[in-house]
Amino acid sequence: MKIRVGRETIDTPDAMALVRELDAHLEALYPPESRHGLNFEKLRAPNVSLVLARDESGAAHGCGAIVFYDDFAELKRMYTRPASRGHGVGAAVVGFLESLARERGHAVVRLETGVKQLAALSFYEGLGYARRGAFAGYKPDPLAIFMEKRLEA
Repeated sequence: MKIRVGRETIDTPDAMALVRELDAHLEALYPPESRHGLNFEKLRAPNVSLVLARDESGAAHGCGAIVFYDDFAELKRMYTRPASRGHGVGAAVVGFLESLARERGHAVVRLETGVKQLAALSFYEGLGYARRGAFAGYKPDPLAIFMEKRLEA
């Protein structure tokens, strides 16, 4: 499968569907206080870029967002449809988001994920993300794992 990643707005039907699928998946795993995803309104903020991964026919297979802060960027809303996993969708999305961070001068990308998402943890570790403590407005949470990666120039 050939994947193309590009910026899109949350207001497209495909973007809304992917975020809703992610929400349904996370709601089954974690209580509300341990879910830190951006809602539709926050995904429209000027310091946020949302991207979708599409195949040659234009079908959406995954999404991700990045929030740009003063001294780091944060991955958010990472999701690949189950049938599309193992085809490079997630890696393509993360690679695209990391390139956006580099373009904006950020040397550090951080993320928060959950302890029950073992495949996601392995995926991020494979991409060079290392565990760290809570950052920014997050509080320590036994269901959360915080990670970061230093980007090469």
